[in-house]
Amino acid sequence: MASHYNSFFGSEEPHFLESCSLCRKHLALNSDIFMYRGDKAFCSKECREEQIESDEAKEKSWRLSARSLRKKSSEAAKDSAAGKSVRTGTLVVA
Repeated sequence: MASHYNSFFGSEEPHFLESCSLCRKHLALNSDIFMYRGDKAFCSKECREEQIESDEAKEKSWRLSARSLRKKSSEAAKDSAAGKSVRTGTLVVA
């Protein structure tokens, strides 16, 4: 099935405005399209909000992980400065 955007963009790959980025529902030419981050199209406000909430939860998780890693690194530096032996590196087991 040919895309209605193919004639405009001259490509055979599916265009991001053809289906909802979350539920994959087909986006009709005369329907409202709800955009997020410039390149994600959604069929409804609800689908867009669900994606936003999911992205915010991932970002919060990444921030917490980064904070935890900084804390561990800081503790290791303190232990090293206090004369304690700290080993860092990668262990490879074959």
